[in-house]
Amino acid sequence: MNTTDLFLSLTPHKVLEAVEDAGFPVNPLCYPLNSFENRVYEVELEDRSRLVAKFYRPGRWSPEQILEEHLFLADLAEAEVPVCLPRTLRGGGTLGTIDGISYCLFPRMGGRAPDEPDTDLLERLGMLAARIHNVGAARPAAHRVRLDADAFVRQNVAFLRDKGSIPARLLARYERAARTIADFVDEGIQGTAVHRIHGDLHLGNLLLRDGVLSVVDFDDMVVGPAVQDLWLLLPGEGVEARIALESFLEGYEVLRAFDRKSLRLATPLRGLRRVHYAAWIARRFHDPIFPRTFPHFGTEAYWEEETRDLEQIVQMITQERGGFEA
Repeated sequence: MNTTDLFLSLTPHKVLEAVEDAGFPVNPLCYPLNSFENRVYEVELEDRSRLVAKFYRPGRWSPEQILEEHLFLADLAEAEVPVCLPRTLRGGGTLGTIDGISYCLFPRMGGRAPDEPDTDLLERLGMLAARIHNVGAARPAAHRVRLDADAFVRQNVAFLRDKGSIPARLLARYERAARTIADFVDEGIQGTAVHRIHGDLHLGNLLLRDGVLSVVDFDDMVVGPAVQDLWLLLPGEGVEARIALESFLEGYEVLRAFDRKSLRLATPLRGLRRVHYAAWIARRFHDPIFPRTFPHFGTEAYWEEETRDLEQIVQMITQERGGFEA
């Protein structure tokens, strides 16, 4: 059985064995938590405390890339940004392996995702994002993926085309819209500062408890522009979205300057994420959890909707460019 098969068939017994090997005596209590990309389990230790064991999907990140995620977390914790630090394993270090599968252990964190943010919370979110970016800009990440159009759009479109995922009647339209979005990303990111960012900073990756906002799940950490973390927190459109943006930036700019010209990247990055998401599902569809979760994926209706949405994003970018240039 290869490493990928072992990952897909990971058993509670193997999870408990990994935690024990890492130096944490366990009780025979282990149950899975929601995660598509990785396998994540909550485990009870002998002292009745709980750990979260995260097993990384083989082939996605190298050990060097995973350790750069852990280093970013350590840097953030040192700067007193509320994050969840991986535990040190037996023998030192934060990354273990079992049967060729990389894993780490986190303390269990309580809390809930914040409600739809009001003005005060938007300002707090802005300050929190600025603190993350101040830390992110202080150190390079030589091994981590760079958020750009080649890796996240062009290579994914080539994969989907070569795999035959997109129906023939929609392929030209889909490719044309995706290529246009990729060109807009190239243009917008030129001259824009990039550094370590969360990469997936939406409200679901924030925990609010006793008034403290903590940031979790840095698995998608990339080297990219700050605006990537901004638009994910503020995905709306229209007047209310612009008001929310100003409240967010009012908090952000207390602690860090924000390049407002980079706002023109927000919509192209939405398109980039859409293409990347479709390719991600296609690459993972051999994992039984994906067909169950995305039964609509791959149908004519699915690709019709995806193509139409990319074309609408291109239209939005064109309209916004006129507004920015004005």
